[in-house]
Amino acid sequence: LFILCHDFLTQCDYFKTESLVVTGAERLSEEQVIKQAELYKGINILSVNLSIARKRLLANSWIAEAEVSRELPSRINIIIKEQKPFAILDLGRKFVINTKGEIFKEMDASDHVSLPIISGLEFADIDVRGKPRSIPYNAVMNILELGQKPESVIPINLIKRIHVDREIGLTVYAFDRIKAIKIGYDDYTGKYAKLKNVLLFLKKRDTYSHLESIDLNNLNRIVINPIRIDPPAEEHKEV
Repeated sequence: LFILCHDFLTQCDYFKTESLVVTGAERLSEEQVIKQAELYKGINILSVNLSIARKRLLANSWIAEAEVSRELPSRINIIIKEQKPFAILDLGRKFVINTKGEIFKEMDASDHVSLPIISGLEFADIDVRGKPRSIPYNAVMNILELGQKPESVIPINLIKRIHVDREIGLTVYAFDRIKAIKIGYDDYTGKYAKLKNVLLFLKKRDTYSHLESIDLNNLNRIVINPIRIDPPAEEHKEV
């Protein structure tokens, strides 16, 4: 009797899905989310295994959290939270990290993202749950987080690359007129404040409109290197 009742309910047209509602999809389309969950209109909502549908959603690298529920007689709700890409970690192979510093996928051709590239780190630096981040990785995350603050002197959307030298610290590549900003380790708030003053000073001096680098490792001795332009070789005429 129970088997007959189960078969009747899970095959009854009264419980046929007429509405699939997706919430939280931004990068992914609603169609992609529904396909990932392997759901479709017309499926009997009582025959849907909600736990399995959720696991299917979480199998997509871009989905950080997922919840699937049903509303009798004919509606299924899908709520997802997508990963927030923060930067690209270049370890020989490229990986995308989220705002927590966690790798959530390997980058592939279908990922159309414009993010800062982090170079110079090693697999041992990777942020693993339960294990503290290495000093170089923590420094990189500090720079990225500072770049998110309003009126940051180096906005994250301008950062092209952050290179890590384990001995001397970080070098940031962001501006077209300044090839490199050497920022080292520690006291990034103080260094950003000093950099802001330096840029305001340089803005008034066209002489330094293009620079090779600004070195902020020592705030008591800021080094500015202009781009060297070699003079054209003089033409020699035979006499």
